[in-house]
Amino acid sequence: MGLPKKKILVIGELNVDLIMNQLQGEPEYGKEQKASEMNLVMGSSSAIFACNIASLGTPVSFAGMVGDDMFGKFVRHSLVQKRVNIDHVKTSKTAKTGVTVAFNKANERLMVTHPGAMELFGQDDLAPSLFEEFDHLHISSIFFQPQLKKDLASIFQSAKEAGLTTSMDVQWDPKEVWDLDLTIFLGKIDLFMPNETELLNLTGAETPDEALQSVAEFDTKFVIKQGRKGSLYQHKGRRLTQDAFLLEGFVDAIGAGDSFNAGFIHAFLQGKTPEECLKQGSITAAVSTLKPGGTGSIQNFQQVQKYLKQKS
Repeated sequence: MGLPKKKILVIGELNVDLIMNQLQGEPEYGKEQKASEMNLVMGSSSAIFACNIASLGTPVSFAGMVGDDMFGKFVRHSLVQKRVNIDHVKTSKTAKTGVTVAFNKANERLMVTHPGAMELFGQDDLAPSLFEEFDHLHISSIFFQPQLKKDLASIFQSAKEAGLTTSMDVQWDPKEVWDLDLTIFLGKIDLFMPNETELLNLTGAETPDEALQSVAEFDTKFVIKQGRKGSLYQHKGRRLTQDAFLLEGFVDAIGAGDSFNAGFIHAFLQGKTPEECLKQGSITAAVSTLKPGGTGSIQNFQQVQKYLKQKS
């Protein structure tokens, strides 16, 4: 028998994605545009990550909040369908479930989000002994979750004290203030996984090299997503790069970064090398783009590996 699979706790936002694909023109105030295709799917960075790493075979539980409405029921059902445990998902009686409306035209994307219940969820909603059940903690999309954001340092500290490995992907700041003091968190995070633009905004740097140099003192593994340019990994002065995988049949890139995280962390928890983790992240991201939304394409680990063998 193999070793027991490591269990992940995901703390984060929950919302649905209403995706308008194949826009005939640019979204513009005062005008109405036609979308040739529309899909309602499971959304949110954290949930897409949770669903896809569960599909790869890692046991996952989710802690977050939805509203007492039809979208909340849709979110719960979607998580369960992807084998994500929802025992720690709470329901707000006052706030609606979050919704993101995404407008896609070619490879460009505009998103508008109503945060709803995700803004209310914080450390007080977590049971004190919760971390004892898990091996790894992942948190994402912190700028849409003010209660969670203010408690981040305490949450990560508690996770580390309980023996968990940890990861964080900040996602976009809709206010574009980027008021996150990385020096408070990086010592408590094993994997820091922003994309290149987010890293530059957080550090105030002009290039990835400058940004990574500014945080080189921390014993954190930096995993930076660079879209079609690929990805890079840096830890204690060692740097690795990985080209992006581009597959035929591209539909949209919603959740590709979260799917990269899922592939990378799935491999990380199996003790794979950084090179193998980067490759697994990249192919998982590529497979995720073959159907609308972030969770419709990835079925299981074997499916993803089949694409990886085709590209090797």
